[in-house]
Amino acid sequence: MFDWANSAFPTVITTFVFATYFTMFVAESTTAGTVAWGYGQSLAALLIALLSPPLGAIADRGGRRKPWILVFTVLCVAASVCLWFTQPESSDVIWALTFVVLGTVGFEIGMVFYNALLPEIAPPERMGRLSGWGWGAGYAGGLACLSVALVGFVQTDTPWFGLDAGTAEPVRATALLVAVWFSLFALPLFLWTPDRPTGERTIEALRDGLMTLITTLRNIGRYAQTTRFLLARMIYIDGLNTLFAFGGIYAAGTFGMALDEVIL
Repeated sequence: MFDWANSAFPTVITTFVFATYFTMFVAESTTAGTVAWGYGQSLAALLIALLSPPLGAIADRGGRRKPWILVFTVLCVAASVCLWFTQPESSDVIWALTFVVLGTVGFEIGMVFYNALLPEIAPPERMGRLSGWGWGAGYAGGLACLSVALVGFVQTDTPWFGLDAGTAEPVRATALLVAVWFSLFALPLFLWTPDRPTGERTIEALRDGLMTLITTLRNIGRYAQTTRFLLARMIYIDGLNTLFAFGGIYAAGTFGMALDEVIL
């Protein structure tokens, strides 16, 4: 269920709804908004690249992943709530980008610890299948949340809760929808998923994990196939992330699609 829960953020915020709202209504122009959005995504990617190795080391060596998942889930949810306050004014550009970056970092770093849970909850022969089911559930959850956003807030003359379209409240409310969706459907993971600490303290886990990482990098020539796989995956995933980050923006800015058309 966690994949179903957290995929609401990249689907609604990063790709379709909030990204399009930001460039069309918050930024001074679509061009300026696209540039600013790109800078924000680049900053988030840099922070993720810097934080992932040490935090990944803690995930591998420390054992306890759920407290860390909770921390970064709260960060992502809180950032989504803050996006509700983004008015359709250029003075809110920095506000919006700040919380988009924080939410993206929370989402991605949370996934570092979430992925580290897989060996604890599935035997080796079932890991691939379980991972695939989770991946599929993520796409389904993202699309389900997007559908709710479309029906309840975006493509309707009477938005839920009597929201005022004049101040873009229905569109902004999709950020609150993401926060509620993520919080609600993430609960099963925190309530019922096992977490097996190794007994190492956080500082020890960080030290030992980083030493293992350094040793691996020094001997990377011995892992030629793994290195090629990781490089290929990095290029592939970066390409996908670029499409996801700018897909809605491109559709709105280049083809002149309205927000509901972008979602559809």
